[in-house]
Amino acid sequence: MPGVLTWATLLGIVFFSWLTPEWMAIFIILFDSYWFLKTLYFSLHLRASFQEMRSRMKKNWLNELDRLAQDDIHVPFGWREVYHLVIIPMYDEPLEVVAESFRSLARINYPLDKIIVVLGTEARVGQAQKTAERIVQDFGSIFFRLLVTEHPGDIPNEIPGKGSNETWAAKEAKKIIDDLGISYERVLVSSLDSDTQVYPEYFGVVTHTFMTCANPQRSSFQPVPLFVNNIFAAPALARVIAFSASFWHLIQQSRPERLTTFSSHTMPLKALVEIGWWNTNVVSEDSRIFWQCFLHYHGDWRVEPIFYPVAMDANVTPAFWRTMRNIYKQQRRWGWGCENIPYLLCGFMKDSKITLSKKFYWAFHITEGFHSWATNAIIIFSLGWLPIMLGGGVFRVSVLSFNLPRITRTIMTLAMLGIVSSAILSIILLPPKPTWFKRRHYVLYMIQWLLSPITLVIFGAFPALEAQTRLMLGGKWRLGFWVTPKFR
Repeated sequence: MPGVLTWATLLGIVFFSWLTPEWMAIFIILFDSYWFLKTLYFSLHLRASFQEMRSRMKKNWLNELDRLAQDDIHVPFGWREVYHLVIIPMYDEPLEVVAESFRSLARINYPLDKIIVVLGTEARVGQAQKTAERIVQDFGSIFFRLLVTEHPGDIPNEIPGKGSNETWAAKEAKKIIDDLGISYERVLVSSLDSDTQVYPEYFGVVTHTFMTCANPQRSSFQPVPLFVNNIFAAPALARVIAFSASFWHLIQQSRPERLTTFSSHTMPLKALVEIGWWNTNVVSEDSRIFWQCFLHYHGDWRVEPIFYPVAMDANVTPAFWRTMRNIYKQQRRWGWGCENIPYLLCGFMKDSKITLSKKFYWAFHITEGFHSWATNAIIIFSLGWLPIMLGGGVFRVSVLSFNLPRITRTIMTLAMLGIVSSAILSIILLPPKPTWFKRRHYVLYMIQWLLSPITLVIFGAFPALEAQTRLMLGGKWRLGFWVTPKFR
């Protein structure tokens, strides 16, 4: 269905630009106006989320937890009884990448005797075992427990990927929790990518949100992924794409009614056990876990935004064209999240306990989101001239044909104001600058946003379109899990 809708839209624009160019020209003007208003709408959410995130980063969240009165919390125990199980699945990432993530964990402002860490390795990757040995040597005595697991590569009905690895790791960690007699209701599980570096107050913010949200055992907790770990090593295109992804997730924090889990996130262990862990045969396990919970609990599941960041890697390699290829593959893997659409629609049809309003709300917004991802940029930057090109001689000498490019150009110029605000915000979010970073680099980092049309089409719409087409064709066209290479 996603692929059919997307291709019907794109081919329909071509067809009607030839058949009825006047009506298609009016549609393009209205669509560009809609996109302009949508840009303003997103800019307001981006500004609000950024201000809230910056405010939360200034607080000491252990102090905030100590200030909680019993009347303020929605769980029958104090915050000091909350344990955090941190699962870090890895493939063949360099020691430097994994060690940076562990160093960030060692610096958190939260009792380390409440932190259980599992480093999930793959049995089929020999180098991973050497990395794990070094991690245990350097960090083994810091946390309450540090466990290394080895995921077998020959389990039936699994695909190699993050979901199968972290499910194996979580089951092994559960044995330790059972031996210690810790209640599942008092354990929060954080699934972190191997390059995820947590900021010092992350677990304090998550715990505070868990203690105070309306239904803590029916909630996931989503941070803001900032792709800035290695941002100064990235070429301009890669930087724009990395910041654009960060900004999108910032925007989503202010729209919790549409928020689903992505990449690194936290959820209660009790729910994870009850739903049967992460699916081990899907690529997009990070978003699928939301839908597993949503369907298992008959719609009684939500994502609580915590307005607090975690730092992750931008997609960078030592070679420019290899970086571009890897960015495309990563975006295509994210676009493969459209595999959740048939999953949730089939689940909706089978579950009569979920209200019709919830079914229609989520079905529309998830489908529309992937459809917009694959079509909007192509329509705006590539297909807007089609009525003039295909409309014939009569239309080309009309007043509407004369004004179409001028009107759309004016609307797009106004929409560029949103890009200016993004450029300024990207400068603010830069991590500590290296010694070679000079004042002239600020100018370059502003100008780079002129590349946005390229990134939106080639590294946004095209990989999403390919993912939906592959899902539509099925069989040998389906995507497997692709591990994004990490470099230092």
